[in-house]
Amino acid sequence: MKLDVLAIAAHPDDVELSCGGTMLKMAERGYRTGILDLTRGEMGTRGTPEMRAREAAAAAKILRVKVRENLGLPDSRLEVNEDYKRKIAERIRALQPHTVILPYWESRHPDHYIAARLGYEGCFIAGLKKMDLAGEAFRPFKIIYSAVYQDVKPSFAVDISAQFERRKRAILAYKSQFNPPKGRQRSKVFLPLDQLEREMRLITSYYGRMIGVEHAEPFVTREIYAVDDIVKLPVRSL
Repeated sequence: MKLDVLAIAAHPDDVELSCGGTMLKMAERGYRTGILDLTRGEMGTRGTPEMRAREAAAAAKILRVKVRENLGLPDSRLEVNEDYKRKIAERIRALQPHTVILPYWESRHPDHYIAARLGYEGCFIAGLKKMDLAGEAFRPFKIIYSAVYQDVKPSFAVDISAQFERRKRAILAYKSQFNPPKGRQRSKVFLPLDQLEREMRLITSYYGRMIGVEHAEPFVTREIYAVDDIVKLPVRSL
């Protein structure tokens, strides 16, 4: 299957929290979308790998992705090595995504910034014809980085106002992460739902204001964009 957009992330639920609205919007526009989770999130305090796999499948249906895969790499032990890069590169060759979304290259969680580098290098070596990998050489056209939780000025933002509520549903599909079991007192381990929903709304509203809409998700690119018509540039300056 050739994908138009592939989001690569360290853990199940990372994509939903960082670019779920954008993934849904692209699917609604008729693009073929997919998610590649690198680990099963087995080191997380909440839930089990089996529970998170079921939740990821439910969230994928809400986001209308065509394919969701999990490489089963070790959670909290990601590292940049040839084996992990090759595993990603082979999936890039198989899925042939035009655009790849990666986590931002700086983060509090090591798995997140390592996933960014693994994803980038995996995309690169996938295009090397002499590299001994399954499938034909292929390299994505575009790589963008999700910046929703980063203290960085975005290169652009995607209006997800129409997708916000369904994005929230996809996030809340991860009940093991955000709903404490019945009878268990709330603790620092569980993020109360009212706090989660408030944070989701505040963050996307903040970036939405930057482009004059209700809700938006921000992204960063390393390259400069080419513009042919400065009269048709969106977003008011004044």
